[in-house]
Amino acid sequence: MITTGAVHERVGHQHLAALVRALDGLTGNLDRIESWGRRLAGTLLCGGRLLAVGNGGSAAQAQHLTSELVGRYQHERRAMSAIALHADTSSLTAVANDYGIEEAFARPVRAHGRAGDVLVALSTSGHSANVLAAAVAARDLGLTTWALTGCASNPLVKLCDDALVVESPVTATVQEVHQVAIHLLCEAVDREVDALGALTVGLRPPDPEPP
Repeated sequence: MITTGAVHERVGHQHLAALVRALDGLTGNLDRIESWGRRLAGTLLCGGRLLAVGNGGSAAQAQHLTSELVGRYQHERRAMSAIALHADTSSLTAVANDYGIEEAFARPVRAHGRAGDVLVALSTSGHSANVLAAAVAARDLGLTTWALTGCASNPLVKLCDDALVVESPVTATVQEVHQVAIHLLCEAVDREVDALGALTVGLRPPDPEPP
C-alpha cells in the first residue's frame, strides 16, 4: 500500500529532478545572460529604460526584475529606470477596457518606450497575445527585445531579437528557472556597472552649494 506521504515525496522528487535538469540547461545560456547584462547596464547608465511584461506568474517575475533595478540587487549603485507595465493597474485596465486585452501591454510600450530601450517579455508558452503585441510594438519603435520563454518553437522567440528558452513541458519548472535567470541577469548588470566605475554614482544628490 502506498501512503499519501510516499506519494507526496515521490511527486516532490519528480519536481526537483525536473528543476535540476532545467537548471543544467540554463548553463548553456550563461554567456547570453552575461551579454544581456552588459547591454542592459550600458543602456540604463546612459539614461535608457527597461520595460518588462508578462501575465500571471510571469508578471510577478517581471516586477521582481524591475524592482531589483530601481532598488538594488546586492550592491549599492545608482537607481535605474525599469517599469513592469502590468503594475500600473489603472492604465492597464483602462487600455484593456478601451482597446482590448491584446493591447494591454502594447499601448504602454508605445507610451514609455524609446529607441534604444530594452523590452524583456516573459511568457512560458510564448503564445500570450498581449505579450506578442508588446514585442511587435517595441520592435517597431526600435527597442531591443528579449524573451524569457519555455519553448524554442513559438511566436515570441521569432519576434524578439534574442531569447532565453527553458526546454521543459512544466510551467512551474520554466518559471522557477526564469527566476534564477533574472537573478543572474541582475548580477551581470551589477558587474558591468562596477566595471564601468559607476557603482556609487548617483546614490544621493550632491550637497547644496554654500550660500
